[in-house]
Amino acid sequence: MRTYLVVIDDSPEASLALRFAARRAGRTGGGVIVLAIIPPQDFVAFGGVQATIEAEAREHAEELVAAAAEAVVQEAGVTPQILIKAGKPAEVVREVIGASDEIAALVLATAASGAPGPLVAYFTGPDAGTLPCPVMLVPGAIDLARLDALS
Repeated sequence: MRTYLVVIDDSPEASLALRFAARRAGRTGGGVIVLAIIPPQDFVAFGGVQATIEAEAREHAEELVAAAAEAVVQEAGVTPQILIKAGKPAEVVREVIGASDEIAALVLATAASGAPGPLVAYFTGPDAGTLPCPVMLVPGAIDLARLDALS
């Protein structure tokens, strides 16, 4: 099955990538993997504080993927696979793609203006062409009607 991997965060571009992937999956009989990444936390000398910071980051990631999963179901009638992983974002994405032969594309969206996000910059810059699947970029300033027509 053709599966689209989407990295979800609080950015508006993440919701564009999610919408595109959900609609493509719905129209092609594919699937969606929604991935939330918990970035490495700066070390705090007090263990209790560190544990609280990590628990809050995990809780936020769980909220993000739950909302994203609901959006995929409503948009395309597809129940997505949900992953929450901790680590450096580019490394986590590589690990997830490497663990699944079903991932047909990594779907990212650019910022509406200004510099691209770190994953877009990474996978279209120094690491361009090294993934075993295409990287699909959704323009961050795209009109939703146009996005829907393309997906």
